[in-house]
Amino acid sequence: MSQDLKQKTAETAQLYFSGVEGERPYDLWRSFDKGLARDLSLFITGQMYARQVLPHPTRQLVTVAALTVLEKTEELELHLHAALNVGCTPRELAEAIFQTAVYGGVPAMNQGLKALRAVLERRGQWPLQEKD
Repeated sequence: MSQDLKQKTAETAQLYFSGVEGERPYDLWRSFDKGLARDLSLFITGQMYARQVLPHPTRQLVTVAALTVLEKTEELELHLHAALNVGCTPRELAEAIFQTAVYGGVPAMNQGLKALRAVLERRGQWPLQEKD
């Protein structure tokens, strides 16, 4: 395993997940299998999320939309934090979630908006200001 990949993984994890409260997926994986947790982290965070093809904010908007449609609220909240950490605005995130109503339905969209509100409340960014 290269030192560069380990470094990139650590930097990307810090960028995305700084300030996230609670158990992160890596911590969960590690509690069951340290080696597999390392391998998953190196691939997901160090290779997939660190790719330069899409800018980090775009990558997180795609992730937020997918998780909203799939109704994976716990993981969605993690990535809403990550999206805010990499520069997405609350309004951009809300818009991406609104867009999912067309493909995932209004109930999924509503669940996504509730998750966004909860994340913004925890971060002290709720209620939204007109400029947000």
